[in-house]
Amino acid sequence: MTAKPVAICCGEPAGIGPEIAAKAWAALRREVPMVWLGDPRHLPEDTPWTEIADCTEATAGDALPVLRHEFPSPATPGTPTLENAQGVIDVIARAVELVTRGDAAALCTAPIHKKVLMDGAGFAYPGHTEYLEALTGAPRAVMMLASDALRVVPTTIHIALEEVPIALTPKLLRNTIEITAAALREQFHLPAPRIAVAGLNPHAGEGGAMGRQELDWIGDLIAEMAADGLEVSGPWPADTMFHAAARARYDAAICMYHDQALIPIKTLDFDRGVNVTLGLPIIRTSPDHGTAFDIAGRDIANPTSMIEAIRLAHKMAQGA
Repeated sequence: MTAKPVAICCGEPAGIGPEIAAKAWAALRREVPMVWLGDPRHLPEDTPWTEIADCTEATAGDALPVLRHEFPSPATPGTPTLENAQGVIDVIARAVELVTRGDAAALCTAPIHKKVLMDGAGFAYPGHTEYLEALTGAPRAVMMLASDALRVVPTTIHIALEEVPIALTPKLLRNTIEITAAALREQFHLPAPRIAVAGLNPHAGEGGAMGRQELDWIGDLIAEMAADGLEVSGPWPADTMFHAAARARYDAAICMYHDQALIPIKTLDFDRGVNVTLGLPIIRTSPDHGTAFDIAGRDIANPTSMIEAIRLAHKMAQGA
Protein backbone atom coordinates (compact mmCIF):
# COMPACT_ATOMS: atom_id res chain seq x y z
CA MET A 1 0.00 0.00 0.00
CA THR A 2 1.37 3.39 -1.04
CA ALA A 3 2.49 5.70 1.74
CA LYS A 4 0.77 8.61 0.03
CA PRO A 5 -2.88 8.96 1.01
CA VAL A 6 -5.96 10.12 -0.82
CA ALA A 7 -6.76 13.63 0.44
CA ILE A 8 -10.46 14.00 1.28
CA CYS A 9 -11.97 17.50 1.40
CA CYS A 10 -14.64 17.97 4.05
CA GLY A 11 -17.12 19.65 1.69
CA GLU A 12 -20.14 21.46 3.12
CA PRO A 13 -20.01 20.61 6.84
CA ALA A 14 -23.79 20.92 7.29
CA GLY A 15 -24.39 18.30 4.61
CA ILE A 16 -23.70 14.58 4.52
CA GLY A 17 -20.03 15.00 3.58
CA PRO A 18 -18.55 14.40 7.05
CA GLU A 19 -20.82 11.40 7.63
CA ILE A 20 -20.03 9.65 4.35
CA ALA A 21 -16.32 10.39 4.76
CA ALA A 22 -16.33 8.74 8.18
CA LYS A 23 -18.28 5.75 6.84
CA ALA A 24 -15.95 5.46 3.84
CA TRP A 25 -12.91 5.48 6.12
CA ALA A 26 -14.45 2.71 8.22
CA ALA A 27 -15.02 0.62 5.08
CA LEU A 28 -11.64 1.27 3.45
CA ARG A 29 -9.19 1.92 6.30
CA ARG A 30 -7.27 -1.33 5.71
CA GLU A 31 -7.36 -0.94 1.93
CA VAL A 32 -6.73 2.74 1.12
CA PRO A 33 -4.60 5.26 3.03
CA MET A 34 -6.48 8.53 3.40
CA VAL A 35 -6.48 11.82 5.24
CA TRP A 36 -9.49 14.02 5.94
CA LEU A 37 -9.11 17.80 5.79
CA GLY A 38 -11.55 19.80 7.86
CA ASP A 39 -12.68 20.77 11.32
CA PRO A 40 -13.02 17.60 13.44
CA ARG A 41 -15.95 19.21 15.28
CA HIS A 42 -17.93 18.59 12.09
CA LEU A 43 -17.39 14.83 12.04
CA PRO A 44 -20.10 12.57 13.51
CA GLU A 45 -19.64 12.39 17.28
CA ASP A 46 -18.78 8.69 17.31
CA THR A 47 -16.02 9.00 14.68
CA PRO A 48 -12.62 7.87 15.99
CA TRP A 49 -10.09 10.38 14.65
CA THR A 50 -6.52 11.42 15.26
CA GLU A 51 -4.86 14.68 14.33
CA ILE A 52 -1.75 14.37 12.20
CA ALA A 53 0.90 16.92 11.28
CA ASP A 54 1.43 15.86 7.66
CA CYS A 55 0.47 13.22 5.13
CA THR A 56 3.31 10.86 6.06
CA GLU A 57 1.42 10.10 9.29
CA ALA A 58 -1.74 9.03 7.44
CA THR A 59 -1.35 5.29 7.90
CA ALA A 60 -3.95 2.59 8.32
CA GLY A 61 -5.15 2.36 11.89
CA ASP A 62 -8.07 2.57 14.24
CA ALA A 63 -8.70 6.31 13.84
CA LEU A 64 -9.36 8.59 10.87
CA PRO A 65 -6.25 10.70 10.18
CA VAL A 66 -7.22 14.39 10.22
CA LEU A 67 -5.35 17.43 8.98
CA ARG A 68 -7.14 20.01 11.08
CA HIS A 69 -8.56 23.09 9.39
CA GLU A 70 -10.31 25.37 11.83
CA PHE A 71 -13.73 26.73 10.85
CA PRO A 72 -15.41 29.71 12.53
CA SER A 73 -18.48 27.75 13.62
CA PRO A 74 -19.71 24.29 14.51
CA ALA A 75 -21.99 22.64 11.96
CA THR A 76 -25.72 22.16 12.35
CA PRO A 77 -26.74 19.25 10.11
CA GLY A 78 -29.13 20.43 7.41
CA THR A 79 -28.59 24.13 8.12
CA PRO A 80 -25.53 25.62 6.42
CA THR A 81 -23.74 28.54 8.04
CA LEU A 82 -22.51 31.26 5.70
CA GLU A 83 -19.54 32.07 7.93
CA ASN A 84 -18.15 28.57 7.28
CA ALA A 85 -18.19 29.08 3.50
CA GLN A 86 -14.64 30.42 3.22
CA GLY A 87 -13.35 27.45 5.18
CA VAL A 88 -14.87 25.04 2.65
CA ILE A 89 -13.15 26.90 -0.19
CA ASP A 90 -9.82 27.05 1.65
CA VAL A 91 -9.86 23.30 2.36
CA ILE A 92 -10.19 22.58 -1.36
CA ALA A 93 -7.23 24.83 -2.13
CA ARG A 94 -5.17 23.24 0.65
CA ALA A 95 -5.93 19.73 -0.56
CA VAL A 96 -5.06 20.61 -4.16
CA GLU A 97 -1.71 21.95 -2.94
CA LEU A 98 -1.03 18.68 -1.09
CA VAL A 99 -1.65 16.63 -4.22
CA THR A 100 0.16 19.04 -6.54
CA ARG A 101 3.35 18.90 -4.53
CA GLY A 102 3.16 15.12 -4.16
CA ASP A 103 2.32 14.83 -0.46
CA ALA A 104 -0.99 13.14 -1.29
CA ALA A 105 -1.64 10.75 -4.16
CA ALA A 106 -5.05 12.00 -5.25
CA LEU A 107 -7.95 14.22 -4.30
CA CYS A 108 -11.49 13.20 -3.38
CA THR A 109 -13.94 16.00 -2.67
CA ALA A 110 -17.12 15.73 -0.62
CA PRO A 111 -20.12 17.69 -1.94
CA ILE A 112 -20.26 21.47 -1.68
CA HIS A 113 -23.27 23.76 -1.86
CA LYS A 114 -22.47 26.39 -4.46
CA LYS A 115 -25.06 28.96 -3.40
CA VAL A 116 -23.81 28.87 0.19
CA LEU A 117 -20.26 29.50 -1.02
CA MET A 118 -21.40 32.31 -3.29
CA ASP A 119 -23.51 33.98 -0.60
CA GLY A 120 -21.05 33.41 2.22
CA ALA A 121 -17.70 33.98 0.54
CA GLY A 122 -18.34 35.40 -2.92
CA PHE A 123 -17.31 32.13 -4.59
CA ALA A 124 -16.77 33.09 -8.23
CA TYR A 125 -17.04 29.67 -9.85
CA PRO A 126 -20.03 27.63 -11.04
CA GLY A 127 -18.71 24.61 -9.15
CA HIS A 128 -15.83 22.41 -8.09
CA THR A 129 -14.63 21.74 -11.63
CA GLU A 130 -14.08 25.36 -12.58
CA TYR A 131 -12.39 26.12 -9.26
CA LEU A 132 -10.05 23.17 -9.74
CA GLU A 133 -9.22 24.46 -13.23
CA ALA A 134 -8.22 27.78 -11.71
CA LEU A 135 -6.22 26.25 -8.86
CA THR A 136 -4.25 23.92 -11.12
CA GLY A 137 -3.96 26.13 -14.19
CA ALA A 138 -5.61 23.50 -16.38
CA PRO A 139 -6.82 24.87 -19.75
CA ARG A 140 -10.08 22.92 -19.51
CA ALA A 141 -11.45 20.24 -17.24
CA VAL A 142 -13.98 17.66 -18.40
CA MET A 143 -16.49 15.74 -16.29
CA MET A 144 -16.63 11.97 -16.50
CA LEU A 145 -19.09 9.77 -14.64
CA ALA A 146 -17.56 6.35 -14.12
CA SER A 147 -18.56 2.99 -12.69
CA ASP A 148 -17.77 -0.63 -13.42
CA ALA A 149 -20.73 -0.66 -15.80
CA LEU A 150 -20.04 2.46 -17.86
CA ARG A 151 -17.91 5.58 -18.34
CA VAL A 152 -19.65 8.61 -19.87
CA VAL A 153 -18.46 12.14 -20.68
CA PRO A 154 -20.94 14.93 -21.51
CA THR A 155 -19.50 17.45 -23.98
CA THR A 156 -21.83 20.21 -22.78
CA ILE A 157 -22.97 20.13 -19.18
CA HIS A 158 -25.11 22.56 -17.21
CA ILE A 159 -26.84 24.52 -19.95
CA ALA A 160 -30.39 24.57 -21.25
CA LEU A 161 -31.19 21.99 -23.89
CA GLU A 162 -32.02 24.71 -26.41
CA GLU A 163 -28.47 26.05 -26.03
CA VAL A 164 -26.73 22.72 -26.74
CA PRO A 165 -26.65 22.94 -30.58
CA ILE A 166 -25.10 26.42 -30.30
CA ALA A 167 -22.51 25.50 -27.67
CA LEU A 168 -21.60 22.24 -29.40
CA THR A 169 -18.82 23.14 -31.83
CA PRO A 170 -16.19 21.09 -33.67
CA LYS A 171 -13.51 22.61 -31.45
CA LEU A 172 -15.36 21.72 -28.25
CA LEU A 173 -16.13 18.15 -29.32
CA ARG A 174 -12.58 17.54 -30.54
CA ASN A 175 -11.15 18.87 -27.29
CA THR A 176 -13.51 16.70 -25.24
CA ILE A 177 -12.52 13.58 -27.17
CA GLU A 178 -8.80 14.41 -26.89
CA ILE A 179 -8.96 15.05 -23.12
CA THR A 180 -10.95 11.85 -22.60
CA ALA A 181 -8.54 9.76 -24.65
CA ALA A 182 -5.52 11.18 -22.81
CA ALA A 183 -7.10 10.51 -19.41
CA LEU A 184 -8.03 6.94 -20.38
CA ARG A 185 -4.41 6.34 -21.31
CA GLU A 186 -2.66 8.20 -18.49
CA GLN A 187 -5.04 7.84 -15.53
CA PHE A 188 -7.10 4.74 -16.35
CA HIS A 189 -4.04 3.03 -17.86
CA LEU A 190 -5.70 1.88 -21.09
CA PRO A 191 -3.00 1.98 -23.80
CA ALA A 192 -5.44 2.03 -26.73
CA PRO A 193 -8.76 3.39 -25.45
CA ARG A 194 -11.92 2.84 -27.49
CA ILE A 195 -14.25 5.82 -27.60
CA ALA A 196 -17.80 5.85 -28.91
CA VAL A 197 -19.44 9.18 -29.75
CA ALA A 198 -23.18 9.68 -29.57
CA GLY A 199 -25.11 11.68 -32.11
CA LEU A 200 -26.85 14.89 -31.12
CA ASN A 201 -30.20 14.16 -32.75
CA PRO A 202 -32.59 11.21 -32.50
CA HIS A 203 -31.25 8.23 -34.49
CA ALA A 204 -28.06 10.27 -35.01
CA GLY A 205 -30.04 12.45 -37.41
CA GLU A 206 -31.20 9.51 -39.56
CA GLY A 207 -29.44 10.73 -42.68
CA GLY A 208 -30.50 14.33 -42.15
CA ALA A 209 -34.18 13.63 -41.64
CA MET A 210 -34.00 14.50 -37.91
CA GLY A 211 -31.16 17.00 -37.84
CA ARG A 212 -28.07 17.72 -39.87
CA GLN A 213 -25.19 18.17 -37.38
CA GLU A 214 -24.12 14.54 -37.77
CA LEU A 215 -23.94 14.91 -41.56
CA ASP A 216 -22.59 18.45 -41.64
CA TRP A 217 -19.64 18.03 -39.27
CA ILE A 218 -19.82 15.47 -36.45
CA GLY A 219 -19.25 12.46 -38.68
CA ASP A 220 -16.39 14.15 -40.53
CA LEU A 221 -14.69 15.14 -37.28
CA ILE A 222 -14.84 11.59 -35.93
CA ALA A 223 -13.53 10.17 -39.21
CA GLU A 224 -10.66 12.66 -39.20
CA MET A 225 -9.68 11.77 -35.63
CA ALA A 226 -9.90 8.06 -36.42
CA ALA A 227 -7.66 8.57 -39.45
CA ASP A 228 -5.12 10.20 -37.13
CA GLY A 229 -4.91 6.96 -35.14
CA LEU A 230 -7.47 7.38 -32.37
CA GLU A 231 -9.86 4.47 -31.87
CA VAL A 232 -13.01 6.58 -32.01
CA SER A 233 -16.30 5.74 -33.70
CA GLY A 234 -19.70 7.25 -34.32
CA PRO A 235 -21.86 9.19 -34.33
CA TRP A 236 -24.08 6.47 -32.89
CA PRO A 237 -27.78 6.72 -32.04
CA ALA A 238 -27.81 7.33 -28.31
CA ASP A 239 -30.78 5.04 -27.73
CA THR A 240 -28.77 1.98 -28.81
CA MET A 241 -25.43 2.80 -27.17
CA PHE A 242 -25.99 1.67 -23.61
CA HIS A 243 -27.22 -1.91 -23.62
CA ALA A 244 -24.72 -4.54 -22.49
CA ALA A 245 -23.49 -5.67 -25.92
CA ALA A 246 -22.94 -2.08 -27.07
CA ARG A 247 -21.07 -1.12 -23.88
CA ALA A 248 -18.66 -4.01 -24.41
CA ARG A 249 -17.41 -2.32 -27.58
CA TYR A 250 -16.03 0.86 -26.00
CA ASP A 251 -14.19 2.13 -22.91
CA ALA A 252 -15.95 5.49 -22.71
CA ALA A 253 -18.92 7.14 -24.38
CA ILE A 254 -18.82 10.80 -25.39
CA CYS A 255 -22.28 12.31 -25.18
CA MET A 256 -23.52 15.65 -26.42
CA TYR A 257 -25.39 16.94 -23.39
CA HIS A 258 -25.92 16.35 -19.69
CA ASP A 259 -28.91 14.01 -19.57
CA GLN A 260 -27.80 11.98 -22.58
CA ALA A 261 -24.76 10.97 -20.48
CA LEU A 262 -26.07 10.88 -16.94
CA ILE A 263 -29.38 9.07 -17.40
CA PRO A 264 -27.71 5.84 -18.61
CA ILE A 265 -25.10 5.64 -15.85
CA LYS A 266 -27.54 6.56 -13.10
CA THR A 267 -29.95 3.93 -14.39
CA LEU A 268 -27.28 1.25 -14.64
CA ASP A 269 -25.31 1.95 -11.45
CA PHE A 270 -26.85 4.76 -9.42
CA ASP A 271 -25.07 4.18 -6.10
CA ARG A 272 -21.61 3.44 -7.50
CA GLY A 273 -21.24 6.26 -10.00
CA VAL A 274 -18.16 8.41 -9.43
CA ASN A 275 -17.47 11.88 -10.77
CA VAL A 276 -13.93 12.02 -12.21
CA THR A 277 -12.45 15.32 -13.39
CA LEU A 278 -10.40 14.83 -16.56
CA GLY A 279 -7.87 17.31 -17.90
CA LEU A 280 -6.34 18.29 -14.55
CA PRO A 281 -2.66 17.68 -13.69
CA ILE A 282 -3.89 15.82 -10.59
CA ILE A 283 -6.32 12.97 -9.95
CA ARG A 284 -9.67 14.15 -8.61
CA THR A 285 -12.81 12.17 -7.89
CA SER A 286 -16.01 12.85 -5.98
CA PRO A 287 -19.26 11.08 -5.17
CA ASP A 288 -22.01 11.61 -7.71
CA HIS A 289 -24.51 13.34 -5.43
CA GLY A 290 -25.03 16.54 -3.51
CA THR A 291 -25.06 17.74 0.08
CA ALA A 292 -28.44 16.12 0.93
CA PHE A 293 -29.34 18.61 3.65
CA ASP A 294 -32.67 16.81 4.14
CA ILE A 295 -31.00 13.72 5.62
CA ALA A 296 -27.85 15.26 7.12
CA GLY A 297 -27.19 14.28 10.73
CA ARG A 298 -29.56 11.30 10.69
CA ASP A 299 -26.92 8.60 10.08
CA ILE A 300 -28.80 7.27 7.05
CA ALA A 301 -26.66 8.63 4.21
CA ASN A 302 -25.48 5.96 1.79
CA PRO A 303 -21.67 6.13 1.56
CA THR A 304 -21.33 3.84 -1.47
CA SER A 305 -20.52 6.56 -4.02
CA MET A 306 -17.97 8.10 -1.64
CA ILE A 307 -16.40 4.70 -1.03
CA GLU A 308 -16.16 4.10 -4.76
CA ALA A 309 -14.76 7.60 -5.35
CA ILE A 310 -11.96 7.09 -2.82
CA ARG A 311 -11.26 3.59 -4.08
CA LEU A 312 -11.07 4.78 -7.70
CA ALA A 313 -8.79 7.70 -6.83
CA HIS A 314 -6.43 5.28 -5.08
CA LYS A 315 -6.57 2.81 -7.97
CA MET A 316 -5.81 5.52 -10.53
CA ALA A 317 -2.89 6.78 -8.44
CA GLN A 318 -1.53 3.25 -8.11
CA GLY A 319 -1.60 2.70 -11.86
CA ALA A 320 -3.97 -0.24 -11.47
